[in-house]
Amino acid sequence: MWLLITTAAGLIISFKYSYPDLFTSPWFSFGRLRAIHTNGTFYGWASMALVGCAIWVAARSSGVNVKSPRVAWLSLWLFNVAALVGTITLDLGLNNGNQEYREWIWPAAVLFLCALLSALVVVFRTVASRIGDDIYIANWYTIGGFIFTIILGVTAGVPWYQHGLGQVALQGFYMHNAVGMWFTFLALGTTYYALPKLLNRPIYSYALGVLGFWTNLLFYPVIGAHHYEFSPLPWWFQTLAIVFSVGMLVPVWAGSGNFFLTMRGRWGTVRRSYALPFLAVGIGYYFVGSTQGTIEAFRSLQNIWHLTSFTVGHSHATMYGFITFVAWGAIYGLLPSATGKEPPRIAVGIHFWLAFIGVTGYVVVLSIAGTEQGLRWASGDPFIASVEAAAPLWLARAVTGTMMFAAHLVFAYNVWRMTAPRHVVAPSGLRGATV
Repeated sequence: MWLLITTAAGLIISFKYSYPDLFTSPWFSFGRLRAIHTNGTFYGWASMALVGCAIWVAARSSGVNVKSPRVAWLSLWLFNVAALVGTITLDLGLNNGNQEYREWIWPAAVLFLCALLSALVVVFRTVASRIGDDIYIANWYTIGGFIFTIILGVTAGVPWYQHGLGQVALQGFYMHNAVGMWFTFLALGTTYYALPKLLNRPIYSYALGVLGFWTNLLFYPVIGAHHYEFSPLPWWFQTLAIVFSVGMLVPVWAGSGNFFLTMRGRWGTVRRSYALPFLAVGIGYYFVGSTQGTIEAFRSLQNIWHLTSFTVGHSHATMYGFITFVAWGAIYGLLPSATGKEPPRIAVGIHFWLAFIGVTGYVVVLSIAGTEQGLRWASGDPFIASVEAAAPLWLARAVTGTMMFAAHLVFAYNVWRMTAPRHVVAPSGLRGATV
């Protein structure tokens, strides 16, 4: 539901670039819809999808049933109420100010934080009751993501950092770590469970997973400052963010290499599965999008790309190409095991190709548009010249965004087919191995 609502808002935004007089009501203004789109996809769709996967992974990898199921239901309700309150108030013009990815008013933010705490209790208690002594690497990532994000949420509300340069530094810390220490950790943890299970083979290297975990924890928290290069933030702090952005190549290449080596020699299985192609694309975008982020951090390229459409393309390469594709792959791979019902193969294929072609085209056209904008600004051309250069590409953005939204409609239908009450048929095995 939240995927459809919030990406519908994003689709309207994309058409407003080419047709600015479209839906002129204040409820459909760019400023309100943009915040609804970003916050809703973050905390409505992606968070709930990945928390559900994390709870499943905790139980199955630990060999026990989910502990505290009532708390899990409470967490689900809190997530939904937080998203509902946050979305409605944003559309009414009530927000937390110009705080990207944290525009929700404080009651919605508190509800979301309570949802996180409730989900952490469920995951932690489930893993604590595991059979055996070792904690599987997937749970390292998911529990780490919960703990760091709760710290992040509390830090974001510290009142004496909400003004001046303190606000700038905190905003860089918050918005980047919301992606890198929450969604990335949960998506990687989900992949470390789902990929080996669907392939019916162990992960290539447990050591690479541990390396990726600790180096991600080391390098990622600082790099949000690279969003504020050439700002009044201390120059040494900006430089440190650039150095640590380069350091992020270690966990990114270790993790994506680990996954691709796990798939080595099993591409036939990937091709025949309807869940594994989503994971394969997600892993690919994890490598490409994160490496792109390192390249963007250099001052010479920030001078061209920052504040242009290029950064919007980059954010969709990571949050959509990586995070959302991994979530879809996990849902297609794991949900039939819980319900005993599988989606139509043709519908899954339609979903995959609409989403894959859509997001790839989206990233490409916005990367070109952002480069055109930056080059014209750097050459001293009038601002309108950058608008004229990007305008045809903004229309292409709306077209590719329409493809992505159509994919979401098909996905909603597939989820309905996997969950609606009806006669249960035996699993076909096309997801991959038994999970």
